[in-house]
Order: sequence, then structure tokens, then C-alpha cells
Amino acid sequence: MINNHPFIQRSIRWALEEDLGHGDLTTETIITSGAKGEASLIAREDLVLAGLPVFKMVFEELYSFIQFEEYFKEGDIVPAGTIVCLLKGPLDIILIGERTALNFLQRMSGIATLSRQYVDSVAHLETRILDTRKTAPGLRWFDKYAVQAGGGRNHRFGLSDGILIKDNHLAAAGSITRAVQLAKKGAPHTLKVEVEVEDLAGVQEALDAGADIILLDNMDLEDMKKAVALTNGRAQLEASGGITLDTVVKVAETGIDMISIGALTHSAIAADFSLEITTNNG
Repeated sequence: MINNHPFIQRSIRWALEEDLGHGDLTTETIITSGAKGEASLIAREDLVLAGLPVFKMVFEELYSFIQFEEYFKEGDIVPAGTIVCLLKGPLDIILIGERTALNFLQRMSGIATLSRQYVDSVAHLETRILDTRKTAPGLRWFDKYAVQAGGGRNHRFGLSDGILIKDNHLAAAGSITRAVQLAKKGAPHTLKVEVEVEDLAGVQEALDAGADIILLDNMDLEDMKKAVALTNGRAQLEASGGITLDTVVKVAETGIDMISIGALTHSAIAADFSLEITTNNG
């Protein structure tokens, strides 16, 4: 997904253009043309690695013959102080691409690390951890890839990937029943229809209307348990709304099928890496 999609390459080019502008004045005045060297990519904290292919693509966009020695793969847990990758090539290319490459890698590894924490918390249960569309504008491919690297699953990628009837859709349609019926009538027969509800009455109405998936929005634990019993396997149940690492296990223990967490992508803290020049052959 991350290596061969044209959007990824375009995004990398845009990011480099944003940073480079008309040129790297510092590097151009200090580094001798043609000087070569090596640099080590180092993890400064324990983390789950995501985005190394993107990190490499940044440098390859600048110079296709740069060399890499990789010591970890995507989704690996990397201990603090460990060398993740070694770069060999022109020093000016390494310095020009450094910040852009690190920006992608740090964000993606931060998302993967947080995703793994949620996934590991409920690993003893059958509940699946999902992301949302609450991604940084222009970075959705990267953000959702990082969730997968951390062991999470992707909800719909965009508006064209599935039907999710939310509160404003319900307000426009007039009722859960009418919204679900319209969606069922207009959607391809292979597509599931999901609807957001706020209470048990909404769960019952969604069931009666034939919803395939019911999203329990900001529902308390007791009502989630009642929703699981009420549904009794007739529809899948997804919980969402303010769920944290402190509460995710209790939510999963209600018997819910899925938990969607916007924080995976909108609140993950960037992982700490550094890129250090170790050899200068200039």
C-alpha cells in the first residue's frame, strides 16, 4: 500500500518542495559538492516502527542511488538507543532530506506505537481496534498505514468506501428508520450499512430498520452491555467516543465487536528519532 501508490510519491514531493523552496542555503554554503558520508537513524525511545519505506523514498526522490542498510522491518518493536537504518550517499542529499524524512517517520511511528498499545490492551478479547477519518489533511494514506503497522485496523478510508449514517444525516433524514431504509435502497447489495445511535431506543430502531452495523456513540458501559444483549448477534456493534487506554479494556469486556478511536491518528505523539552523520568522506 505505501510503496506503490502514486499519491504517496506526490505527497513526498510536495513535502520536499515545502521544506526546500529555492534551495538549502546552509548545506550549499558548508558542504563540498560531491562529498559523501554515512548517517545512522537512531530510535531515541522504545517504539513501534512505521514509515521506514517512506523515510527511504524521501532520499531516493532526491538521489536515486542512495544506499540503505535496514536492521528492522515495519511493525517491529525497536528499543531506545538502537540503530534502525544506515544511510550511505552524498552528504548534501542526506542533509537536505533529513527533516522531511524524519517528519514522516516520527509521525507514522508515533501512530503505530499508540495503536499497538490499544491493540495489546485488548489482545485477550475478540474486540477489534479501528481508526477513524480524523487524520491530518493530506496524510491519510500515511496515518492509516501506520495504524495497520501497529496492529490496528482501518475503518473506511473515505466517504466513498462505506455507508456510515451519523447524527447530522439522521437530522436531515428525519429518523433512524428512514435513513437506514434510504441507504439500503440506494446502496449496492454487497455494501453494509452502519448507523450511529446514542441510546438503547436507537439501537432497537436500528435493528428493526435492518442496519448491519450499529455505532454506539458515547454510550456508558451498562448501556453497552444492554446493547450487546439486545442485539444478540443480529448486527455488529461498534463503540466510539472518548475511549482511552484507561477505559478501552472495560469497553471491550462488554462484548462489543469493534472500538473506533480517533486519538490513534489525531493525538498520537511523534516518536523520537535522530539522524546522525557518522562518517564524512568529503
